[in-house]
Amino acid sequence: MKKVWMVFLLIIVLFLFNFNRPAAGEEQGAEKHPATAFLEPQSVFIPDGKFVMGKELPPAKEGEKKKYVNNPAHNVELDSFYIDKYEVTNYQYFLFCRATGKKLPVFWGMNEFHCCLDFPNHPVVGVSYIDAVAYAKWRGMRLPTEAEWEYASRGGLSGKKYPNGDELDDKLVNYGQHLRGTTAVGSFPANGFGLHDMAGNVREWVLDYYQTNYYLNSPGKNPQGPDIGRFRVIRGGSWFAGPGCVTVYRRNALAANWVDFAVGFRCAKDVKPKGK
Repeated sequence: MKKVWMVFLLIIVLFLFNFNRPAAGEEQGAEKHPATAFLEPQSVFIPDGKFVMGKELPPAKEGEKKKYVNNPAHNVELDSFYIDKYEVTNYQYFLFCRATGKKLPVFWGMNEFHCCLDFPNHPVVGVSYIDAVAYAKWRGMRLPTEAEWEYASRGGLSGKKYPNGDELDDKLVNYGQHLRGTTAVGSFPANGFGLHDMAGNVREWVLDYYQTNYYLNSPGKNPQGPDIGRFRVIRGGSWFAGPGCVTVYRRNALAANWVDFAVGFRCAKDVKPKGK
């Protein structure tokens, strides 16, 4: 019962705080940060290819009941695409808000979440799926599909649990509250595709609706997710998440209008326009 009340109070606080969020033009102190401190968006080319998506389980022993998972291993083929090298930062999202008049994120100005221009190169948090889609469109991009995200996260490795292999090392990933918050994007080594923070720092919105059994009937080439659903998929671990959440195949989901202090995003883009 205590936990229920804590969640209820948090929702009320966020609801009230939302009315007082400043527009980007009202943000104080933006000019005090030198332009050289701000990281610009960078995209990485990901070649087309085939991979095993999901979690590969050992064969069930004789008489053992088959274990159900929402991410069974299956073969997927993808066209080439571009994806951001880093998660979208506070400064990059600030520029979007200033250009469009959109309100700053719910947690903006809260130093404990590193969500302000004092932390320009930390990943932006407090952004909903709807906000992330709007930002990506403003940049002429989109969110990666769930399949694209996992393929990119694996970094060319096959059958591994994490972007850099099978061993989880806190020198390679910001997870489990070891650092008590986000870190500047790119603070940890990149994976084989040159992408940073695919396992930790913040979880990331992807394009797909979430469906528990989608993998059982998903297309073998360029899956886009279910046509409808209640939730949107989030992928990757975060500074707040435990070790079980930072694998390349772990699936989670949230409502499209939900905001979270450990969820951000990165953008993607087709190499060739659809239909050409």
